[in-house]
Amino acid sequence: IKKEHPDIVIKAFTAVEIDYFAKISGLDIPAVFKSLQAAGLQAMPGGGAEILDATIRNQICPEKISGSRWLEIMEMAHQVAIPTNATMLYGHIESYADRIDHMEKLRTLQDKTGGFQVFIPLAFHAVNTDIRKKGETSGIDDLKTLAIARLYLDNFRHIKAYWVMLGEKIAQLALLFGVNDLDGTVVKERITHAAGAKSATGLSEDYIRNAIIKAGRKPVERDTFYNPVEGGLHD
Repeated sequence: IKKEHPDIVIKAFTAVEIDYFAKISGLDIPAVFKSLQAAGLQAMPGGGAEILDATIRNQICPEKISGSRWLEIMEMAHQVAIPTNATMLYGHIESYADRIDHMEKLRTLQDKTGGFQVFIPLAFHAVNTDIRKKGETSGIDDLKTLAIARLYLDNFRHIKAYWVMLGEKIAQLALLFGVNDLDGTVVKERITHAAGAKSATGLSEDYIRNAIIKAGRKPVERDTFYNPVEGGLHD
């Protein structure tokens, strides 16, 4: 991909996948990163974090790497100048204490490396999953989670409201609760909609810009590294 499209920034592979690459290749994690960087990898998403607490993690995703391993791999990514996102899947079987513990672990690592670009709380959707619960997260819970993240994660520059999971209106309202990133047009989202999401599968740029303006904020198009794109600022 990088050879054919040298100007594209490649953000790919979660910590879970990096761990798997190490296992099947026989390489250690730094060597995996070195190989991927040589091929064009420049940034990583934050998937696979779910809830970092071991007790909860063993119930909701026992097949994935441990929370401590996720943090370890993210730290190694930051050490070789690969910035990453950080996520938290909330609204299933975890407690409020588990959420704060999760954020504390992220904040501690961010103090050490500064390599996280954004924190993305992901509201759990239960349809077609093995985790049974009543309903989905409430709008109040979503907004409180985002606002607490903005206050608690004082070393994260960006907090994202992922409209696919929150719905367009809650994501727009979140701009008044500490959020400064709505993320993009997406085009055709499948994963969350397979779990029952009612949001659109994609949004136009005009829709997103209009939502931001109506919330009293100024839309700025950004690149992967949160630099404003030339011509992307609209008054």
